[in-house]
Parts: sequence; C-alpha cells; structure tokens
Amino acid sequence: MRLPLRRLIAAAATLLCVGTVLTPAQASAAEATCQDLNIPVSLAATPLLGIKDQTMYGRLCVPPGGSHTLQVLVPGGTYNSSYYDPPGLSETHSFRKAVNDAGYASLAVDRVGSGRSSKPLSALLSASAQANAVHHAIQAMRTGTSGPGFDKIVLVGHSLGSATTIIEAGTFHDVDGVVITGFTHRIAPLTVVPTVASLTPALPNPGYLTTAPGMRYTAFHHPGPFDQQVIDVDEATKDLIAPGEMVDAVVLGVVLPYSRQISAPVLLAMGERDGVFCGPLASDCSSAESLRQSEAGYYSPAANLRTFVLPGYGHSINLAPNAPLLHDAVTGWTNETVGR
Repeated sequence: MRLPLRRLIAAAATLLCVGTVLTPAQASAAEATCQDLNIPVSLAATPLLGIKDQTMYGRLCVPPGGSHTLQVLVPGGTYNSSYYDPPGLSETHSFRKAVNDAGYASLAVDRVGSGRSSKPLSALLSASAQANAVHHAIQAMRTGTSGPGFDKIVLVGHSLGSATTIIEAGTFHDVDGVVITGFTHRIAPLTVVPTVASLTPALPNPGYLTTAPGMRYTAFHHPGPFDQQVIDVDEATKDLIAPGEMVDAVVLGVVLPYSRQISAPVLLAMGERDGVFCGPLASDCSSAESLRQSEAGYYSPAANLRTFVLPGYGHSINLAPNAPLLHDAVTGWTNETVGR
C-alpha cells in the first residue's frame, strides 16, 4: 500500500524508541556472570574487503551452568542497553536478570551510534544498516569469536529496535525466535503527537536526535503510573537516534511490511495504553487476542504469531511497575518455542 509523503514522514518520526497466557519461568538463586564485549561489525551486509569498521558494544551475561540459548536484546531509539537492566532501579525492571534467572544467556547491545558503540556520521545510519550490524554480532555469538558460542539465538527488540529486529530476522533467517515489543504496523495518529514533539537535536552530536529535557514520561510512559525514580533514571540514561533509522524502519517495517519475511516463531508484546501504536485508528491493544487479530496478517504462517499485552502502561513497558508480567511472558514463550 502506498502512503503520501507527508504521512510517511510523520510515521517515521514516531519511531523513537523506536495475552496469550504463558507459564512463568522459575528463578535461579545464583547470579549470572557478566562481561563487556566490543564486537566488530559493519553497517553493510557484506563488508568491503571483509573489513568490519564499526564496533557494537554488548553486555553478555551467562547464568550459572551456562546456556545453549542466547537472547540478543536490541533497544529502541533514544535508549541504549541500559533499557534492559536500568541502573539504580529494582529487579522489577531488569529484563536481563529475568532472562538469566530463567536459564538463558543475554546480550544487551547498544545500537551503533549510541551508548558505547561506534558513533559514525549520522547520515550513515538506517534501520537496515543497524540490522546488518546486529547480524554480524549474532554471527560472532554463534561462532564464539567474541566470547562463548551459542547454539540457539532469540532476537529481542523494543520499538525502533523491533524494526531493526524485523529487518534482521527477515533478511538473514539466522535466529531461532523473535520477540517484538513496542512496535506494530499501525501508527496511533490521535496520541502520537507528544512523542514526536519530544525530539530535539542532540548537541554536541551533529545530525543525531534525542528527547528534550523533561519529556520522557510524556513521550514513553504516559498514561501509566508516574514513578519519579523511574523517570529520573530514564532521563539520565537517554541516548541518541539518527533520523535515517526512522525512515526505512517505516518503509520496511510498516509499509511493506517486511515482517512477512520472518520464518522463525514470533512473540509480539505491547503496552495496553501505548500511545505510539495503539488506540483508535491504530492497533487494538486491549487484549492479547485483539492484538493478535490486528497483527496476524503482517506475519507469515511460519511465524506462528503469539501476543501479549501488559495492562495499563504506555510505550516503554520494561519500565512499568508490572514489568515482571512481560518478563514471564517472554521467558515462558522461549521455554515453549526455543528452549535452553
């Protein structure tokens, strides 16, 4: 379906961070062992002369006894890897710890251009380029060239990171499962304005964007419960996004949609009150079944789409007070479809 240019640009600007009942995972008393990795990657699918000229930072955490399955966690726009394990907040908000406690290894990455990853010219970045970089990181983790090797990989994305995840999985078919959070194929035109309005140039990083001070709750958490500590941490750890990432995220992730190319099982998780993608004229996130009906046509039968809705929260659902419900949904689905 073709979209007018104005609508396409408006939709691109929304991608800033850019229930099926599942069995809760059993927790582990012992802590995972974590290490920092700097993984050589490229923004091209096939690097020129084989040279991987960028670096993708990742925090690798492996549960006691190890694991054959790794979850690669890709954050959204204006977020970095700390989204999955926010510093200074309770374990309620640690997606990373929940994954490790369930017996899975995790690699929370910084998208190229954010966090501790390389920061090239913003004009070089797109969602497709990010997908290529994530692909190189996945291959490194499969082969063990950047640490221990893993037999199975689940690719997890949030918002813009979900668009990158869709492109990676649909292009390379190198993962055993896909978890999409904070992303559907319909933009919410009646409620997305505060999120769009939060963007501002990220000085002194020419060409990059971030959110204006004091806009995190309005942009990503409203109308969920307001928690000052959560918002302070979100503000303190906010990061960058390149405009080009949003454009082809919409073209490939929404307009085509590229998600039909995914051949691995897919779990889609949304906040019930997500103002970017849910509501009138957008996706129906009122229940897991209504969400599945809204989105099923955008995925192939091979995806065997499963859905989950987190009650009462907005866009950044890992920072919700009831985030453990999300964690249980993801780890339970992984137990059923991929395994340790």
